[in-house]
Amino acid sequence: MNLRLGWAAALLAMMIGGVTPAAAQTPPPDDPDMDVNFAQPDFTLVALPTTLRVPRHKSAFRVTHRFSRPLGQGDFGSLLEDLFGLDSGAQIGLEYRYGLMRRTQIGFHRTSTRTIEFFAQREVTAQGEGFPLTIQALASIDGTNNFRDSYTPALGAVISRTVAEHAAFYVEPLWVNNSNAEPSEIVDDNDTVIIGLGTRLRVRPTVYLVFEGAPRVSGYDPGSTQLSFGLEKRSGGHIFQLTITNGVGTTMGQIARGGSNTDDWHLGFSISRKFF
Repeated sequence: MNLRLGWAAALLAMMIGGVTPAAAQTPPPDDPDMDVNFAQPDFTLVALPTTLRVPRHKSAFRVTHRFSRPLGQGDFGSLLEDLFGLDSGAQIGLEYRYGLMRRTQIGFHRTSTRTIEFFAQREVTAQGEGFPLTIQALASIDGTNNFRDSYTPALGAVISRTVAEHAAFYVEPLWVNNSNAEPSEIVDDNDTVIIGLGTRLRVRPTVYLVFEGAPRVSGYDPGSTQLSFGLEKRSGGHIFQLTITNGVGTTMGQIARGGSNTDDWHLGFSISRKFF
């Protein structure tokens, strides 16, 4: 209970830190956060977050599917009969995020393995405001068994650089505590440091290519680095994304535990919707 209260207090402090009463009032009439960001159209790459801001008092929803059958399992005929893995089971994720105030967003993500993650992002500085990068602080905590059992908090930063309306690049240093599922008393490493890397390239007016990787640079690092590729289509407030990844993780704790290996690749998809 103390751990949960402590991290809830940390999230709240980050969300309200540095906000004046004026900033908490109604947004300006021409709020730029309401405009389409062509280089950065969504709040995530595949699993890692981006620096796209949720407008104040607006929200967004996302659903993810990561199918369990590896594409290389069996022969091609067997894979075709299984509709490229779509007939297999899948880890499903449901996510909702909300613009608490300008430059601050909060949200939760729940997977079908009954892991729930709460997260918050707060922008520290923005590209174009006398600085070449956008930097956001990130805090999250996920808990298994519907947030009743093992808790995995994370702290870090999301750093981005957009290039006109054509591309966005990301570096995300992240510290994930309690990443090892075994009891802390019997393990050598119980946390993981990740340097997330990613890019989104706009290849057509509404079509993008996405790549991300989450290499572990220290601490607990089982399996392989989780790598993901995506092809996505933007349509109004929707983003439709087809993914190929070597891991099914979508929370920080799951990402820290890595992918299965570099030979097992899984088909998946995501659908996101902005409510503004």
